[in-house]
Amino acid sequence: MDSLLAPGHNCWRVVRAQRAAFVVDGADYFRAVREAFCRARHSIFIVGWDIHSELRLVREETPPDDGYPVTLVALLDAVASERPDLHVYILSWDFAMIYALEREFFPRYKLRWRSHDRVHFCLDGEHPLGASQHQKIVVVDDAVAFSGGLDLSKWRWDTSAHRPDDERRIDPNGAPYPPFHDVQMVVDGEAAAALGRLARERWRFAGSEAEPVEPRSADHDPWPPGVRPTLTNLEVAIARSLPAYRDRGEIREVERLYLDSIGAARRFIYIENQYLSSHRISAALAERVREPDGPEVILVMPEQTGGWLEQHTMDVLRGRVLQDLRETDRHDRLRVYYARLSQDPHVSLMVHAKVMVIDDAFARVASSNLSNRSMGLDSECDLAVASSPGRDLAEPIAAFRRRLLAEHLGADVADLSRAEAKHGSLIAAVESLRDGERTLEPLDAEVPAEVDEWVPDAGLLDPEKPVAPQELFDQIVDPDQQTPAWQHFLKVAVLIIGVLGLAALWRWTPVGDWLGVDRLADIGQWIDDRPATPLLVIGAYVLAGLAVMPITLMFIDTVMVFGAWTGAIYSLVGAEISALVTFGVGHLLGRDAVARLAGANASTASAAPWASGASSAPSPCASFRWRPSR
Repeated sequence: MDSLLAPGHNCWRVVRAQRAAFVVDGADYFRAVREAFCRARHSIFIVGWDIHSELRLVREETPPDDGYPVTLVALLDAVASERPDLHVYILSWDFAMIYALEREFFPRYKLRWRSHDRVHFCLDGEHPLGASQHQKIVVVDDAVAFSGGLDLSKWRWDTSAHRPDDERRIDPNGAPYPPFHDVQMVVDGEAAAALGRLARERWRFAGSEAEPVEPRSADHDPWPPGVRPTLTNLEVAIARSLPAYRDRGEIREVERLYLDSIGAARRFIYIENQYLSSHRISAALAERVREPDGPEVILVMPEQTGGWLEQHTMDVLRGRVLQDLRETDRHDRLRVYYARLSQDPHVSLMVHAKVMVIDDAFARVASSNLSNRSMGLDSECDLAVASSPGRDLAEPIAAFRRRLLAEHLGADVADLSRAEAKHGSLIAAVESLRDGERTLEPLDAEVPAEVDEWVPDAGLLDPEKPVAPQELFDQIVDPDQQTPAWQHFLKVAVLIIGVLGLAALWRWTPVGDWLGVDRLADIGQWIDDRPATPLLVIGAYVLAGLAVMPITLMFIDTVMVFGAWTGAIYSLVGAEISALVTFGVGHLLGRDAVARLAGANASTASAAPWASGASSAPSPCASFRWRPSR
């Protein structure tokens, strides 16, 4: 692995650190961050995908006795108030609305306007359409820095015990959330200074008005005392993903480092990751699995990702990749697991970590997922270390990898080490220890056929580079079915003329008398006096629907004549039956006739099973026929 790290190719820089450590799970990371913040003197940079001002950093029964708060923004306010030379810079992704319910309301107010003058906050929206700021970096005084998969946000804190019933695992609103696993890395020296420069670049690119302070020579040591350095006097590689945007070119160091390290593996590749949808990464893994004497590959992933949307998009893409990988695994060297914490009730671990360990000679702690977007659309920052001549890192890297596997297996590190020595195979060692309530279970990840049918290709759900709006539209609607712009303008013009014409008929011809509320009320009163009132009301709604009469007028008239409750019931039933009748008329006319009346795009919709009288209707998404990416 000594020649793997290549600045300018698969990493930005290779920089020296006197101390480094792997920090596993949120409880230890948040405590370490708090300790570093309490020692800050000049600058604190927080760069994240999400940040929550009310995050509780420590949750022991007995809080720390250092006099500082345990919640994030209160702690930052306290240290900024106490130290006049300290500036704090908080940069968070200016998120898409799809995540609005998961985010803190009014973050600008809580993190900027309500905090100390030297606590600066900025929402980062400087990225292409559909991209996100996904780096997770904390830098203190340019002397200590953290980077990896953990944000200073809700739903991240957990201990390595991952107890299903841990009452401390609650969000700032007091709501519990499932067990959560992630990993961060802490470095000092030149490595921390380089991450400080990266954080400043990101801050300036985001367009904040507050100019960040320049680095100073460290006259103190902000290293968190609760973290024992497990790596000393080593070189650390920093790899980035940055999309092409404005005058900045594309950077794909993250992807190149993945491909180069996978290609360099000899004995095993151990991966923890939230997603698996990158076509280049999956192809590289498949190539190694296909080799007769290739490395063993072990993947630890979540049983299911977040909510319904992710489970029906990213989990489906993962299932497709895993199916292809398993078909190439003719030598039985691939294992894919999820971490089970309890059988009854069934509880599994949300694996959010982005870790790769190869041959115990290379370790990577990343913000990047194994998704296409992490390779070239989102901004990412990964740290990696590799053994080199005169600096053998095998022992601390092996200890890190065994710590993770033992945590997931519910086993002792010593037992895992003995099993590896006994079996001479990492897969065999893991299989020999898979037992009990807490263990690693094979991940099926099979995609139901009816779901696989309507979930689009990865090129649309998980793009690897910025997508122009027209290109995105082309993915959804075939260009052959897209109406030329002049036809759109013509339809709009005809619609405007039609509306104006109706208005003229209402205003200057007798038609207005028949479509007026008073006239319709008279008709409704006549119907109310007949013995078959309900049938006549429904018949009136059907005729109005066939005549394309404004349904709003019908509603108003019905409520005026029959009262609020009876009128509402008549309106609901009448409108529903009117809709069914018009649908039936269209069905009797046939698809070709409807297409001629409604346009070419109606042909696609009428091909859906329920449009042809099918007895069972699939998901509405099945009516779309998504085109594969180019």
